[in-house]
This record gives sequence, structure tokens and C-alpha cells, in this order.
Amino acid sequence: MDLFEKLGRWSRYEDTVAAGIYPYYRAIQSSRNGTRVTIDGREVVMAGSNNYLGLTHDPRAIEASRKAISDFGTGCTGSRLLNGTMTLHEELEEKLAGFLGKEACITSGTGYQTNVGMLAALTTRGDLIYGDRDNHASLIDGCRLSYARLFKYAHNDMEDLERLLEETTPQGDGSRLLLTDGVFSMLGDIAPLPDLVALKKKYGARLMVDDAHAVGVLGAHGRGTGEHFGVEDEVDIIVGTFSKSFACLGGFLAGPRHIINYLKHTSRSMLFSASITPASVAAVLACLDIVEKEPERRKRLFENVEYMRKGFEDLGLTLIDSGTPILSVVIGEDHPTMEFNRLLFDEGVFVNPVLPPAVPPGMSLLRTSYMATHDQADLDHILAAFRKVSEQLGIAR
Repeated sequence: MDLFEKLGRWSRYEDTVAAGIYPYYRAIQSSRNGTRVTIDGREVVMAGSNNYLGLTHDPRAIEASRKAISDFGTGCTGSRLLNGTMTLHEELEEKLAGFLGKEACITSGTGYQTNVGMLAALTTRGDLIYGDRDNHASLIDGCRLSYARLFKYAHNDMEDLERLLEETTPQGDGSRLLLTDGVFSMLGDIAPLPDLVALKKKYGARLMVDDAHAVGVLGAHGRGTGEHFGVEDEVDIIVGTFSKSFACLGGFLAGPRHIINYLKHTSRSMLFSASITPASVAAVLACLDIVEKEPERRKRLFENVEYMRKGFEDLGLTLIDSGTPILSVVIGEDHPTMEFNRLLFDEGVFVNPVLPPAVPPGMSLLRTSYMATHDQADLDHILAAFRKVSEQLGIAR
């Protein structure tokens, strides 16, 4: 069959557009402090962003970006290996490693690129990777590019993981790697790191945690899931992104210095991709300074989360409450979820509908997420919209 003819049979996009419920690729025309955005000429409350600390519009981050462009230009025009390393990159990597309590750190263009390129370099034939079934797509794709064997365990199911560890043994000089999100991006729940640490020790494995949605948010100092559980020193490798709490773009991996040096010279995403732009690096540096000096932002963030959690429960909605800034409202089937989303938008609220395969069949949901900079009016607007739409569709208890 002709390739284009075969792909043309995929009609999910056309069907949902025709039904008036297509929910994706909505273009933002402008943004006011990140909490309210303009789409199709009307202002809506943003309840679907990963801008947890509200730093995308912080004047300190904006000014740092401007200065970096003045000092270094708009781009690096090369890979880190060759002409793309600037003093800004080295400063960020040193400070971020210190913040996370690791020996060294390496950065790359995006969080996705970091996971794909670094995993493919870290593991090889004979190695065994044990990954949570709900791990981010970038972790799964990194495993696919690696020559290691991947075994998926049921989501956050430590009994299933131990079963796999008991049934499989690396051959030759093969090694074991436990791989998990710290905070899972769709449901917002947290990996049971103390249990993973115990299994890591029992079976002689290493532990790698993608803390994209946790760094800056969880832990007394915002250092992520490891700090949240008090097991920071037992997490061997931390990966993450700058596109959430650090309000920018890029990715990082932190761990032992000899591992970082190895990746600098073997990871194809490092060797064959241009480095992060000066403006982005400078913005992350400014945000890291704010994360360290302003813990009240995290306090305000979780006050907002608690207010919304109670509000959703009072509405009788089925809520996945995970203790993170992500609160997911389970609707069930795909069409009602997209219809609920459309009606919310009509009421001036932007959320993200999440459908299979990102969630199990029959568990389509509306993913809401919150910022330290949401004010009371924003939160009440969101709850009022959910109340009106849930009553209209007969979804609330």
C-alpha cells in the first residue's frame, strides 16, 4: 500500500474537528503573567501549564536572558563538543550539580533529548532496564534506542518489579538499571522511591529518576522526589527538564563525575546536537537562584493545590490527588472528556484533556495543574467553570 494512502486512513483528527471538540494545538496569542492567556481573541485562565513556580514572566529571568543575548548572541551554532560550550553552560552545570547534591551535571537541548540520548549511551547489550509502565515517552524511546533489554513493571507496583528482578539475570558483564519518573506527568502521582531504593540494594542495580515535574517543587529545598522521601543519596542519576519549574527549555542529567565525563564523549545527543542557547541558560540560572532563595513560592503553590483539591472534592468530581501540583479529574470515556474540555474553554478555562494511550482505556481525564502565581480569582474561576460544566453534563456526584 502507498505510504501516504495508508496514513490518510487515520481519521481521528478529522472526526474530532468535525464534532467541534478537537482540543489540541490551541495557539496562545499573548500571556499575562502566565496565569491568564489570550486564545482566539479572548482571555482564559491557564490551568494546564507546567509553570509551577510561575517564573516564565519573572523580570529577573527575562533580564538575565536579555543580558545573555547581548553578551553571547542568540545561539551557539554548534555542539558542546566543538564550538558550542560557553562559560554560561559550565556555570549552570556546576551550580545545578551542587543544588542536587551530585558530583557533576550535563545539559542538553531538551528534556526529551536528554533522556533519549543519555539512556542510549548509558546502557548496551547485556544490560537489563526495569521501567515503570507509565514512564514518560522519552524514557521509553531512550530504552528502544539502547541495545539493553527493557522489562516493564506495573505502575508503581513493587511486587511486580521484584518478580521481574527475580526472574531475570544479566549475562556476562551485563548490569541492572531501575528507571522511573519521580512524579508521573499525567496522573501526577509519585514513585515509591524508598521501595525502589530497597530493591536497588537487594538486587545490585542502579537507580535513575526522571524528576522533570519534581525538581523545584518537591522537598524542603525543591530538590525533588529524592529529597521528598529523604533518599537523595540513593538516587544514582537524576534527569530532568528546564521547561517546568525553571520556566525555559533544555534538559539535564546529574550524577557521578565519571559518568558525566563518559556521556560527554559517547552520547549522540551531545555530540551531534547544538547546545542550549545563551538566553535559555541564563534564564535557568536566574530561576535556580530564585528556587533556592524563595521557598515561599513552594508554600504558596501547595496552598493553591490544597484549595483546589478541596474544591474539586466538594463538587463531587473523581479526583486523582497525588500530593503534587497536578490534579487530574477523571471523566472516563474519550468523547465526554473532550466535550467537557470544550465547555470549560467556553467558560474561560484552559485545561488539558488526556486520552489513551497516555492513560488506560476508560480513564480519560482532564489534567489540571497549578502555579504559585495563581490568585484567588483565578482559582475560583476554575472551580466555577467545573461546577457549571459538570452539572450541565451530569458528571458530578
